[in-house]
Amino acid sequence: MRAARLSALTFTAVAALTAVTGCTEKGSSGDSDRVIDVTATDSKCEVSKKAFPAGHVELAIENKGSKVTEVYVLFPDDRIVTERENIGPGTKQKVTAEVKAGDYTIACKPGMKGDGIRQEVKATGGSVAQRDPRLDSAVAAYRKYAQEQADATLPLAKTFAAAVKAGDLEAAKKAYAPSRIGWERTEPVAESFGDIDPKVDVRADGLEGGQKWTGWHRLEKSLWQDKKITAEDKTLADQLITDLTDWQNRVGKADITPTSMANGAKELLDEVATGKVTGEEERYSHTDLVDFKANVEGAEKSYELLKPVAKENDAALVTELDKQFAALNTLLDTYRADKTSYDFASYDKVGDGDRKQLSDGVNALAEPLSKLAAAVVVTKSS
Repeated sequence: MRAARLSALTFTAVAALTAVTGCTEKGSSGDSDRVIDVTATDSKCEVSKKAFPAGHVELAIENKGSKVTEVYVLFPDDRIVTERENIGPGTKQKVTAEVKAGDYTIACKPGMKGDGIRQEVKATGGSVAQRDPRLDSAVAAYRKYAQEQADATLPLAKTFAAAVKAGDLEAAKKAYAPSRIGWERTEPVAESFGDIDPKVDVRADGLEGGQKWTGWHRLEKSLWQDKKITAEDKTLADQLITDLTDWQNRVGKADITPTSMANGAKELLDEVATGKVTGEEERYSHTDLVDFKANVEGAEKSYELLKPVAKENDAALVTELDKQFAALNTLLDTYRADKTSYDFASYDKVGDGDRKQLSDGVNALAEPLSKLAAAVVVTKSS
């Protein structure tokens, strides 16, 4: 769960549907018409062009402000095409997106709050080539994986909810973290349904004005901080199951493309960096390492499905990603006695030095992972 959101958005898509790779279209890194320079400051969001060809586009982002920022590409109804979070002052980021012809908005969000500073842009024409069938297979496999995770989550969440409704504090605590694993593995897809994520996974500091606090973290507070289960908590447990069932029923309709898979993998690492490593996500239960591991697993799943195409286009990147995934997984294993379980150390017992080591491992993986989308869309001229 990201700490803050564009308050006016209705997130119903991960990315636009036109994934176009083939011999008639080059990757964006070699085509200046498809590169949009975005300069973000604390008060401005400047773009180098207001019109560009439809298909694959690359945002070359530079934050010249004093605040951490986020940059979004939005549909006219504020659904997200793609995003890049946590762009620090004085830093640059690149993100590859897939867009159909039509109107869009590029929004910069200094301080990661509010609706963002916006620029209207347009994608026109563009070449559409046949997609590599391996990428079609990757999308199909990932869609199946996302559905499987949702299907597996419901029984675990029902066990958690039943314990809450029974007033069994210890049983509810035991069931809490396992009930979140499937959600954390596929969080970018879950977040694409914007009316579900704020209900089930919002933290107290992520609430919008007038929003009622519901979901996992509201119950987490009752269990660990308040140390009691109220009548309202029992009602919230029922609501959690209703909302997760809605998510389960809608996962199969999520918009998924090769680049949204790649960008989603990077988003999962961003989730780790901004919530799990800091201890903010599970601030009452301290089960952050369970979420951490699930986020890494979800990112690795996307990567493995896209790996055959990425390896063909950028073998060095794949070598580095293999190395960094292995290193981070090995590091995480030191915090559990059984590598087949999700019984991790309580995060409040992890010292600052160890947290720094975990943060460094995440950063070492996140940097090459940010290049995966571009590696997937790079193609050779016929």
